[in-house]
Amino acid sequence: MKQNNEPHLIAALGICKRFHVGSSTLKILENIDLRLHRGEFVAIMGPSGSGKTTLLHILGCLERPSSGSYRLNGVDIIAASDDDLSHIRANKIGFIFQTFNLLPGLTVYENIEAPFLYRSCEHLQIKEKIMDSIAQVGLGERVKHKPSELSGGEMQRVAIARAICADPLLVLADEPTGNLDSGTGLEILKIFKKLHAGGAAIVMVTHDRNVASVADRIIYLKDGRRVDEASASKQQAV
Repeated sequence: MKQNNEPHLIAALGICKRFHVGSSTLKILENIDLRLHRGEFVAIMGPSGSGKTTLLHILGCLERPSSGSYRLNGVDIIAASDDDLSHIRANKIGFIFQTFNLLPGLTVYENIEAPFLYRSCEHLQIKEKIMDSIAQVGLGERVKHKPSELSGGEMQRVAIARAICADPLLVLADEPTGNLDSGTGLEILKIFKKLHAGGAAIVMVTHDRNVASVADRIIYLKDGRRVDEASASKQQAV
């Protein structure tokens, strides 16, 4: 996995994604270009079925595009092996999902610890990183609680802590406030703003313009194509 000093953390060009259903071809993404600087915060918006989540999965190395080029931190993702992609996902990318994806039988600490099974870190270093991420999201009093004992907002905080505990190069969030009430959603956005201020590069999918406004810029998709881009307003207080 050769790396270089490219200025962009993400350089995705001409990204297409198609699925073959019988004799038909379903086009999900068509000729998407996306570049992301290190430390930049980008929101992706668009109606349901516009390809937002599929694009996020490609950026997160969960899916391969049908065609196009993609370099992440200078690594040619298209040419990377499955083992290389697994290593990148485990060590370079933090994922935050709308449905939290927590393991119900594990405590807050254990849920955040679980991804370290795929990482090479010393035990004391792991514990330090986990406790630091828990502190960042304000869950110090919930370390031994299980998901069933947490509110929706608290579960999303666990998911965020899990995503950031290994200091990833890139944080990907899919509708991170979608299952939360407005007040709790605002609290989650404060955490995202803090992460961004600390230098994290973030790509966030959202249908909510107010949520998207915390980003540096907003990219719009429609019918699998990129149709517009705008600088997000930084005037809205969160």
